[in-house]
Amino acid sequence: MTALVLTDQSPLPEGQKASLLGTSRAIREECIDATTLQLTNVGKIFDQLEAIRSISLAVAKGEFVSLLGPSGCGKSTLLLMVAGLITPTSGNVIVGGSDVRTPRADVGVVFQTPILLPWRSVLDNVLLPIEFLNLPRKNFIERAYALLKMVRLEDFAGALPRQLSGGMRQRVSICRALINDPSTLLMDEPFSALDAFTRDEMSVDLLRIWQTYQKTIIFVTHSIREAVFLSDRVFVLGNRPATIIDEMKIGLPRPRALEMMEENDFNQYVRHLRCSIEAGHAY
Repeated sequence: MTALVLTDQSPLPEGQKASLLGTSRAIREECIDATTLQLTNVGKIFDQLEAIRSISLAVAKGEFVSLLGPSGCGKSTLLLMVAGLITPTSGNVIVGGSDVRTPRADVGVVFQTPILLPWRSVLDNVLLPIEFLNLPRKNFIERAYALLKMVRLEDFAGALPRQLSGGMRQRVSICRALINDPSTLLMDEPFSALDAFTRDEMSVDLLRIWQTYQKTIIFVTHSIREAVFLSDRVFVLGNRPATIIDEMKIGLPRPRALEMMEENDFNQYVRHLRCSIEAGHAY
């Protein structure tokens, strides 16, 4: 939560805001026909508690989108509905042209904690979804090693989870989510438990994986800087019941390096999103 506290920040002048947003319109129009994920008037009520209210958004194939907001605003609930792990009370979730009713093989999920089976090796944890899907294990061993090499864990294929650092365990969970080649990857604050240095390192690794495998990614975070660094677009969620209170196209060039976090353009995006969050969560 401390990452969201402002001191002396005022909203961007309209001219600067228009400059930041202006380049997004043409790109967004080009992406309409390539939509791979569509939420239409999605709502969720738990007993008498309305958590999500009438959220609509579209995500293009291969796009990296973040859901941003403080803890407790409904980001994870929305993500779990996209994953088919929670059923919407109202509205529709469409992935790849069909309704999401239950968990699907073409949607991978990475949770806040790695949830690795402690008695299984790194390789066997990565291959676990293949067993659940009743697919031939031998057909995926080469892919498993390729994924581990991508995250620099090829030398740890035979290690047990307890022999790995927190960042290494989370890398294994990302490989596991990608093993059956899903079209969409959902990530629920996967780096929140890591120290700042490892978190930055994981962000760079994630962008490399995304650019290599060209997945559609929906990334939940409460870190503004993380959202700006990773994303093509950022959706800001307001107070419960959650609605989308802002959407921003991030026009920073790719590939991205950590050094750009010190640049003025990067911090203009951070400033605008911070002000949106403050305005949306004011009581």
